[in-house]
Amino acid sequence: MRVTHLAVAAFLALPLAVTTASAGPGPAPLPLSISSVLPAPAEAIPGREGFDLTPDTVITAGGPAVAIAEQLAAAWRPATGFPLPVVEDATNNAIKISLDGRLDGEAYRLGVDRDRVELTAGTPAGLFNGVQTLRQLVPAEIESRKIQKGPWTIPGGRINDRPRFAYRGAMLDLARHFHTPDEVKRYIDQISRFKINFLHLHLSDDQGWRIQIDSWPRLTSIGGAPGTGVRGTGGGFLTKAEYREIVEFAAQRYVTIVPEIDMPGHVNAAQVAYPELTCDAVAPRPRIDIRVGYSSLCAGKEITYRFAEDVIRELAAMTPGPFLHIGGDEAHSTPHADYLTFQERVLPMVGKYGKTAIGWQEIAAAKQPNAIVQYWNHQAPPLETTGRVIMSPADRAYLDMQYDLLTPGGLHWAGTTEVRDSYSWDPDQLLSRVPKELVFGVEAPLWSETLTDLAEIEFLAFPRLVAIAELGWSPRSTHDWNSFKARLGAYGPRWTRQGVHFYSSPQIPWS
Repeated sequence: MRVTHLAVAAFLALPLAVTTASAGPGPAPLPLSISSVLPAPAEAIPGREGFDLTPDTVITAGGPAVAIAEQLAAAWRPATGFPLPVVEDATNNAIKISLDGRLDGEAYRLGVDRDRVELTAGTPAGLFNGVQTLRQLVPAEIESRKIQKGPWTIPGGRINDRPRFAYRGAMLDLARHFHTPDEVKRYIDQISRFKINFLHLHLSDDQGWRIQIDSWPRLTSIGGAPGTGVRGTGGGFLTKAEYREIVEFAAQRYVTIVPEIDMPGHVNAAQVAYPELTCDAVAPRPRIDIRVGYSSLCAGKEITYRFAEDVIRELAAMTPGPFLHIGGDEAHSTPHADYLTFQERVLPMVGKYGKTAIGWQEIAAAKQPNAIVQYWNHQAPPLETTGRVIMSPADRAYLDMQYDLLTPGGLHWAGTTEVRDSYSWDPDQLLSRVPKELVFGVEAPLWSETLTDLAEIEFLAFPRLVAIAELGWSPRSTHDWNSFKARLGAYGPRWTRQGVHFYSSPQIPWS
């Protein structure tokens, strides 16, 4: 995490209530066009005539494309009242969803004319991306769960689209305040609409431990007990069954879960449960404040590495995705030599169980080239690494920073961050000593010291998450603030109809 001690007093003075933001009276909606979507397509060519959804429209798909076609039909049936059957073939008045081996990865092509819509991709992930674009090309009333009048016209034209970066992530902190499986699923559903393809779950910290580990059961019976959230609120943890359910839900939306266990710092909850993990074998007191840097695993004790390996082994076994995050930040009470000793023993454990390690930027000191470094601290010395880097600069990408000093919830130790701040930077150019070919992608972390429920999560995440999503997906040549804010403003009515508690930033011309 990333909070200075000076932030504590400011945090304690903040109100925790969050009001629902809505798109009030404003400019007329941006007319729907083939290029009005978020994030911006790599190439969009307008056409003359669009396609009208009617009661007779069908969706054609076969093989792996059927599941994605059914998702699209399920999204559109409530508002249109149309049956939208998924069939094998049709010639007219059809939306054709199919795989094409000439495309690869997450790329897709979308064509719209008067008679049909054709969506093709080389992989199911590409088709899912294309469907998210297609959903934005129908009027916002399509988000209603009750029948609306229409009409339902998809603007004509062609899109050729592919991602700028392979990794486009969001992060949700379950440790400071636990968030339920249903809340996590709701967040996954929302972020996947903007082609976010990784969700990093922060599952342990000084306050609480939020994932079941069979070989160390007191981690959750004590570390997940009631009252283990910040200020003593909340508590809870994910069972292995609940975690697997989240993983499967995310996979259906082509989002990969990246679990994090923060080590060797941020471990007070684990040490309360198991005092033998401290150097003196004395249990520390439980902590419900937001100070950081005081806890550390003992690098000189073998039980430390048995603990780390057990946790990594069990987490790897229930995580089909390729990455495990091992934290590594703010270990201020760990001597530097001990920190290096710890990382050089623990990072290879991740590979032993078939995963690639990710860690906060401090792990770069351990010089493990196979590990991915996540940059967060814009106030630290320049980052130097020979491995891949995920870009999460706190003053641009941290969604828990306040929009301004008057917005409820959040902190401001990295400054206040409005939507334009989140949009106006280039992941390739931010770090002078990191070659652009090492930039693996971007991630927008959301820490939960002040977030107790879904409404508060959504208020800080949206609309800034969309800015990070566009930086991660769209080519650098398409990045334009005026275009982005107009497209974002036009999206507001969709959030309103979905019941999303977004922040109606004064920087955005909300429709």
